[in-house]
Amino acid sequence: MELSSVPDLTGGQTRPTGRRTGGVPIYTFQRLPGLPPVSVLRYPANLPPTNGRPPDHAHAHDFLVLAYVEVGGGSLQLNGRRWPVAAGDAFVIAPGEVIAVGDGHGLAAAEGWAVFFPPDVLQAGTPGAFRSWQAHPLLFPFVRGAAGGAQRLHVPPAERAAWSERFGALDRELRERRDSYPEAVLAHLTLLLVSVSRLAADVAGDLRRKDEPLLARVFDLVEARYPEPISLDDVAAAVGLSPGHLTTVVARKTGRTVQQWIIERRMAEARRLLAETDLTMDAVGTRVGYRDPSYFIRSFKRTHGVTPLQWRRAGRA
Repeated sequence: MELSSVPDLTGGQTRPTGRRTGGVPIYTFQRLPGLPPVSVLRYPANLPPTNGRPPDHAHAHDFLVLAYVEVGGGSLQLNGRRWPVAAGDAFVIAPGEVIAVGDGHGLAAAEGWAVFFPPDVLQAGTPGAFRSWQAHPLLFPFVRGAAGGAQRLHVPPAERAAWSERFGALDRELRERRDSYPEAVLAHLTLLLVSVSRLAADVAGDLRRKDEPLLARVFDLVEARYPEPISLDDVAAAVGLSPGHLTTVVARKTGRTVQQWIIERRMAEARRLLAETDLTMDAVGTRVGYRDPSYFIRSFKRTHGVTPLQWRRAGRA
């Protein structure tokens, strides 16, 4: 299967726009009345003929793609960069990426799943909008459709059966159309994207593999120093930029400021400590960089809508 031909294989829900980017055609997601704007492909089982197009048909699209390789492999190209593909690989591809096969074989030997959906499916106004996975720095370009939004992540062998089942469940809901299936489709899609965010644990390492050395240094510093007092000025000095310039670069590429990423990392560790330990609120706050307990509680409540103690009690209840 060639991932480059995917946009033509969604049950008639995509079509060429007539526009081009980088010399290649752009496909759009065509919404169908009464149907949720999500489409699933099982490849290679339901690949239609290529209708005379070459198998390396390069293209871009205005919708999001999440693809998972169960067995086999090959290679593909995303914006001119060749990516090897192997069993267990998961790809998140944002709108605007130019997709083509990576060599003469492409992904002809691969088997797996792909799901397609427009970016507004993930907007905050849609049902189930409490989606903390969207805050992940590696997934921000994918979620918001920013340039350079492509990631390759690897699913551990122990989790692959669960990944296949999630795609299968989404596919069944779309095919069988039982009562309330649009809500079920969005729920299954959210579970898949949460699974993606949990794979993306090595933020700095993945940023280096994406040729983002500055962002990698920033997130290395955040990871190393979030348990202590650290400011934008500290990070800017460490990477050799002015605070204003660093703020502009990080916000443009990730959608958040350096200080917001520091808070996000502190909150993630606070949630872990609250769930897995019996530490007092003061001790949790101290471990995640807050010397003032009341400030930690206010910051946690501002982020989560409840105090740290309420969050712990709700989970244990």
